[in-house]
Amino acid sequence: MNYLVAVLPDRIQAEAAYTALEKEGLPKTQVNILGRGYQSADEYGLIDPNQQARKGAKRLVYGLVPFGFVAGYAFNFLTGIEILPAIAPVGNHIIGGLLGAASGALGAYFVGGGVGLTVGSGDALPYRNRLNAGKYLIVVKGTEELTRQATRVLRQFEPEDLQGYAELTSA
Repeated sequence: MNYLVAVLPDRIQAEAAYTALEKEGLPKTQVNILGRGYQSADEYGLIDPNQQARKGAKRLVYGLVPFGFVAGYAFNFLTGIEILPAIAPVGNHIIGGLLGAASGALGAYFVGGGVGLTVGSGDALPYRNRLNAGKYLIVVKGTEELTRQATRVLRQFEPEDLQGYAELTSA
């Protein structure tokens, strides 16, 4: 499946482009308008970067927290640092492990969340920003031939951005 996304500055141009695509014979089911008064990014299924960031952080927590505990425990065991002098050495090792686990959780939050926010969303974040700025998106999905036909029609409207995507399929 191929996608074509055009960014248009206002509702009038978006509706004119949609009408031109209809006149060209493109099926209504394969052409969508995103923007105020039409589908939102969430309704269409555009990836939410915040959701991707949470997924990335959650995925990292499962590995970094246990690793942090073991590393903190081992560090305290090897150095013999007394965190709380009133507690037995094993208790200090466990506290060291808990501090290491907390460090692992923070690392997962900042690294997993930050990377998910900046990288995990692909082009969805710029498109969401444009929708938030009052722009409109025309999204055409279909065969390569259909998206080529839509490209010819949409270029007449001089969109701010016209980008084609091919959906990756796993064999």
